[in-house]
Amino acid sequence: MRILIVKMSSMGDVVHAQPLAVDLRRRWPDARIEWVVERPFAAIPKMNPAVDDVIPIAWRKWRKSLFAVETRRAMAEFHDALTMDPWDLVIDCQGLIKSAVVSRLAPATERVGPGWAFAREPIASLAYDHKAIVPRDWHVVRRNRAVGAAVGDYRVDDAPRFGLAVDPPAASEMPWLAGAGPRRALLVTGASRDEKLWPESHWVDVAVRLQRAGLDLIWFWGADAERVRAERLASLSATAAGADQRAQIVPPFLTVHDAARVIAGSTIVVGLDTGFTHLAAALGRPTIGIFCDFDAVQCAVTGDAFCASFGGIGVIPTTAEVIGAIDSGLAL
Repeated sequence: MRILIVKMSSMGDVVHAQPLAVDLRRRWPDARIEWVVERPFAAIPKMNPAVDDVIPIAWRKWRKSLFAVETRRAMAEFHDALTMDPWDLVIDCQGLIKSAVVSRLAPATERVGPGWAFAREPIASLAYDHKAIVPRDWHVVRRNRAVGAAVGDYRVDDAPRFGLAVDPPAASEMPWLAGAGPRRALLVTGASRDEKLWPESHWVDVAVRLQRAGLDLIWFWGADAERVRAERLASLSATAAGADQRAQIVPPFLTVHDAARVIAGSTIVVGLDTGFTHLAAALGRPTIGIFCDFDAVQCAVTGDAFCASFGGIGVIPTTAEVIGAIDSGLAL
C-alpha cells in the first residue's frame, strides 16, 4: 500500500502532523508512506521512522518567479516525482487550496481531507473523495490525526506519539557549543509577527532564573532581526545574573536539522509560539510555550516530556507563570 501525506508548511504545522504518520504506520505496518513538504522543513518528516521518503516542494519560492526557466524545471521535476506511480491513499491534513491541488495532481485511488466546515479554505474540500469531520475546537494534533482515522478506522483519543529521533551534536561538529556545559537551556525569543513577542524584561527575568539553576543559555534565532534581539537579550541577561552568570551562546544560522540536534541536547526549552518550540516538545524535551497572540489551548505545545503553555490572544503570560513552569520542568 502506498500512502501520501500532504502537509507542506509551516514548520509548526508540519511538526503537529507527525503523529499522523505514526498512526498510519501502526495501522498499516507494511505500507510505504511518503510526505510532500516545503523544502526548508523536509528534515522534520525525515526524522520520523514512520515516513519512508519525502517529496520536497518549493511553492513559497516558485510563486515569486513562476515563469522563470529554473522554476518551471523544478516544478516539472516535482510533478514527475508526485505522479511516477499511483497512490492508494492521499491524506491532505492541511485543507488549503494549494495542498488540495497537490492532492488532485497525485494519481490516487482515494483522497481524504477536512470537510467543507472544517478546512481552513473550505473550497479545498471539493478535492477529496472522503471528507473528514475534524472540529475546530480540537487540538491541532488531534485534528491532523483524525483526518487519517477517517479512512483508517482507528481511534485518536490516545496520547499522540511524534516518533521523531535525532542525535545531539558532538562538540567537534558544532564548535560554537564548546562554551556550554551539558546542562543547557534553549530560549526561542523570535516570532513571525511582533504581536507574538514577549517583553524583553520578562525574558531577562527568565534567563536569570535559568542561570541560577546552573544552566548555560542558548539563544535561538531565524532571521537577522531575531539575531540582533537574541544578542541584546544575552547581554542583558548576563549582566542581570551578576555572580550567577553562565555561558550565553547565540549560535550561527542553523538548518532545521541542525537546530533539531541542538534541541535534542537541551535540558529545557522556553520559547514563543514558533516552529522550534513545537519541535522541541515533539522531540521529547521539557518545553514551555509562551503565547502572546495565539490560542494556547488548541495549539498548546505537546510532547512526551513535561509541557506547559501560557497566554493566548491578547493575553501576555507573566514571568511568575513561566518561571513556575521552569521549576516544575527542571524538578522532573
